Amino acid sequence: MKVEQISIFIENKSGRLAEIARILGDAGINIRALSLADTTDFGILRLIVNDREKAKQILKEKGFTVSKTEVVAVEVPDRPGGLSEILQSLDSESINVEYMYAFVERCGENAVIIFRFDETEKAIITLQNRGFNILDGERLYNM
Repeated sequence: MKVEQISIFIENKSGRLAEIARILGDAGINIRALSLADTTDFGILRLIVNDREKAKQILKEKGFTVSKTEVVAVEVPDRPGGLSEILQSLDSESINVEYMYAFVERCGENAVIIFRFDETEKAIITLQNRGFNILDGERLYNM
């Protein structure tokens, strides 16, 4: 029920993001979802891609620092209060959301949000017990 995300540390300067997009595109790697967080000197680009191992290898060969992280993809009711229901369920079990970002494609009547939790297994069980759908990696990579 977990999804592999790659994180790339990049200098906060013009052209670095374009370079990564070009490298991945040239390698035939499809970006399914992304998040970019920055500071003054560097940024962390978080990606869900269709071929994690190939992306990681190619980016490392090009001199980027790359790591893998497990995240969770959750279908969120696409209506007012949908996200609130998920966050309240997590809060009731004292599960912290470290970060989250939206996935670019809808899944039926739901949106998809990528979450990183402080207690991943507990979060998955909590959400499943409350009736929320967790997407597996293969389904997400191939959407």
